[in-house]
Amino acid sequence: MDMSSIASRLGLSGSRPVVRKAAELRRLCDVTFDSSVLGIGEVCKAIICLEIAASKFQVIFDRAEAVRMSGMSEKAYIRSFNALQNGLGVKTTLDVRELGIQFGCVRLIPFVQKGLSLYKERFLVALPPSRRASTDFGRPVFTAAAFYLCAKRHKLKVDKLKLIDLCGTSSSEFTTVSTSMADLCFDVFGIAKEKKDAKSIKGSRELLDVLPSKRKHDDDSDSSGESSGDDQDELDLPTYKRHKKMEKEAYNDWKSSVLSSNKQTKPDPAKPRKQAQLNFKKKPSDMALEVSSAAN
Repeated sequence: MDMSSIASRLGLSGSRPVVRKAAELRRLCDVTFDSSVLGIGEVCKAIICLEIAASKFQVIFDRAEAVRMSGMSEKAYIRSFNALQNGLGVKTTLDVRELGIQFGCVRLIPFVQKGLSLYKERFLVALPPSRRASTDFGRPVFTAAAFYLCAKRHKLKVDKLKLIDLCGTSSSEFTTVSTSMADLCFDVFGIAKEKKDAKSIKGSRELLDVLPSKRKHDDDSDSSGESSGDDQDELDLPTYKRHKKMEKEAYNDWKSSVLSSNKQTKPDPAKPRKQAQLNFKKKPSDMALEVSSAAN
């Protein structure tokens, strides 16, 4: 399949620099190494070259459609993408300033830079010394995850799927990196969750008004502050728990009544049992009676 036809199917026909760069990368790949050894076909190779070129020119690339066209699973596609990218010696970079301008969040740039540097320090401290030299924080997924977490902390809307497409990674890897950053640098990326009272939320207030038991409980508590502890505990339970408790009590009552009736009808084990005897031998007088009745 021709590179231009693949680009048109991926919605990149209007980006001529991307198509030219992808064709150049494909020729470089043919000269440098044999991609069939890595299990990458010609169509998949062309698609991966298009994605590398699109990320280089900061053009949105539809990875889901690319995975579908390649005929591979998402994990196999990412593995092939990384292998081909390493073989070509091409590294995609994602600049924080460009992300801030593109998403309209320029004020997040210093927070993202501070969070990234802090994450690198804390992550390296947690690693053994033998693995610190091989750690690569230059991958775009770290920048994208830090940008997304900062935007979420400052309550700014950022398209997560667009960020994942820009950094050229999978949603699972993006989630893993985001979770790691939020755990290590909660003071920069974390979000403090405050537990709100249900009565202060309008939707919850309407829901509470629908339940008569809750409304009755509120009215009683406002009018009189004296109530028994058992009634208070029962009213504090949710509706489904209250029904469950009532069913359990009914079951226990039924069980105790059945057990008591069984104890009353059960025979006394202290009394000896007698077995009935069966006599199959007939007396001569009985046989004479049967003969006479048959003659009559």
